[in-house]
Amino acid sequence: MATQIAERRENPVAVIRQTLHQMAPEFKAALPAHVSVEKFTRVAQTAIQNNPDLVQVDRRSLFGAIVRLAQDGLLPDGREAAIVKFNDKAQAMPMIAGILKKVRQSGEVAYVSAQIVYTNDRFKWTLGFDESVDHEPAPLDQEPGEPLAAYAVAVLKDGSRLLEVMRKSEIEKVRSVSRAKANGPWVTWWGEMARKTVMRRLSKRLPMSSDLDDAFERDETLASEPRSAESAAVIEIPRGRLEQLEQQIAGHDADEQLGRDDTNHGEPHATSDQLAMALEHIARKTKIEDVQNLVKDWLTELDPQDQERLKDAAAARIMALQAA
Repeated sequence: MATQIAERRENPVAVIRQTLHQMAPEFKAALPAHVSVEKFTRVAQTAIQNNPDLVQVDRRSLFGAIVRLAQDGLLPDGREAAIVKFNDKAQAMPMIAGILKKVRQSGEVAYVSAQIVYTNDRFKWTLGFDESVDHEPAPLDQEPGEPLAAYAVAVLKDGSRLLEVMRKSEIEKVRSVSRAKANGPWVTWWGEMARKTVMRRLSKRLPMSSDLDDAFERDETLASEPRSAESAAVIEIPRGRLEQLEQQIAGHDADEQLGRDDTNHGEPHATSDQLAMALEHIARKTKIEDVQNLVKDWLTELDPQDQERLKDAAAARIMALQAA
């Protein structure tokens, strides 16, 4: 047992991995029904292991970024979303593929796309009663050249067509007010950021615009100014909760751990049937008052440790509802 504790102290990846498992109630409350907690946790763990820089960032910002992506139902797999380092903090970065996925899942849009136009492409853009765009990329045996513009198109289920085009100068104006204009994603992922920028403008005209507004609002890489204290509370993991988890995992209370049943081995507390049912009910609630009433009803049915996990899940659900 002492050896296990020493290994965890020396291996921050192991501590992060165990913390992710401990945060399962928070993830369950935030994730949409079609994304399982197990899959989301596994992908987040892989993302951190594949990017050693994330091990060194501020721990609260790291788990806060993961919760943001859980709220959007996006996997940090480098396709739907990514977790990127900005200075000494981690940031949630929805990718254009993840944004387009959310649009398609709405059921309101038949087709959607966002692309970059380069100087060697052939591009024709027409406005008026019948907006249209004709984009022919440069031949494969020719370099595309420098970015010239970005555009996003959508066809709604009723046949309506929507189009947004932004010149590079317009995109750079958006970048100029970003907190990350000089480094981070705007430097290393310019094309991704440009496509998201024009998609954000188009999203205002989509039927499910409020849903996308929430996703773009939680996208730190597009943020132009520090978030308000109220908004920050929605996405940050409380310091007390995080420290409690990491202290437990790192073995700071090893004496108590040694006195427990030998079959436990420091693994996360198993979810009881009652707790699993309560967590499922919390994830379905759409009103803060209903979440609070549910907690009151269930607390007497659970043991002390499950009570704490229920309270944490309820707090995460309430914060998600406040952000909606």
